[in-house]
Amino acid sequence: MPVTDTLSQISVMFIYAAMGIYAIAFVAFAFDLARRSARATTPAEVPSAVARRTEASTTQVAGAGSVQAGEASTTQAARGGGGATATLTRLSGRVEDEVHRGDEVGRSLRVAMWLTILGFAFHVVADALRGIAAGRVPWANMWEFSMTGTLVIVGVFLLANLRWNLRYLGTFVLGLVCVLLMVATVKYYVPVVPLPPALQSYWLVIHIMVAILGTAFFALGFALSGVQLLQVRREHQEADSRPQQFAFLRTLPKSVTLENLAYRVNIVGFICWTFTLIAGAIWAEKAWGRYWGWDTKEVWTFIIWVIYAGYIHARATRGWRGSRSAWLALIGFSAVMFNFGVVNVFFHGLHSYSGLSS
Repeated sequence: MPVTDTLSQISVMFIYAAMGIYAIAFVAFAFDLARRSARATTPAEVPSAVARRTEASTTQVAGAGSVQAGEASTTQAARGGGGATATLTRLSGRVEDEVHRGDEVGRSLRVAMWLTILGFAFHVVADALRGIAAGRVPWANMWEFSMTGTLVIVGVFLLANLRWNLRYLGTFVLGLVCVLLMVATVKYYVPVVPLPPALQSYWLVIHIMVAILGTAFFALGFALSGVQLLQVRREHQEADSRPQQFAFLRTLPKSVTLENLAYRVNIVGFICWTFTLIAGAIWAEKAWGRYWGWDTKEVWTFIIWVIYAGYIHARATRGWRGSRSAWLALIGFSAVMFNFGVVNVFFHGLHSYSGLSS
């Protein structure tokens, strides 16, 4: 058996192992959410609307006295050079409130994170072996793009947790990754084949890799927006003193925090996608002698860009906050998945590089 086929088969074995580990991690993340629900569901934690208003009034009265007592010392500290320190303290407190680093970390959550890291390691090996077998970057067809794309999604999720505490998204992120990998292994697997002439360019590395990065950030923003919609529903139920279906949401950040995080992540994805659109036009000119040809893939790439541009513009200038911005983010990622799973496979054109037989 040729070395290329052997390495390709070993790569598949490693991707199966990664899928199994991701599935176990998914269960551990789900168990953590169940534990959060059990911890949050107590009568004392579901106060009535009257009790909440009374508590807010009491806090406001008590806080007014504290503010008046501290005004003199705050002014004196600012005059003495302590104003900058106070500002930094407030900003630090705001950031800490957003990332919720004070949450209790249960054993299931720690196990889930370590399993995710282990699965990611197996995934890296699988992707690297595929690249070695092919003698090029491993993202030239649907199978390779699925492998590398899901790898980057998990990598972005792990890296984001170094900055923010987003471990509560593990169920949503790994659920998406498991589904994509299962579909890829059943529908998209192809052996290593030579590249078409149009793909034999350094733009394959630049253009596709940036597109994969953009997709990964959009996936993380999709998960945040989905949780945000659930949190908005729970907050409305709590305000109206109605029963709440998802008790674990009480242990997660508020909907406003989730929305702000989703907005930041989607902006990064939008920047990557903008570069993808520009780089694709440059590559098209070098490969086919024109920057734009209304090919189906080009059109859908532009549609995705328009949706996310509208999301960012509407939220920044038109005041589209809350559920409306979250739904726009969900529509944008749905367009990304349609572009990947439908346009790449069923629409034939100059960008038909799925590697699948017609």
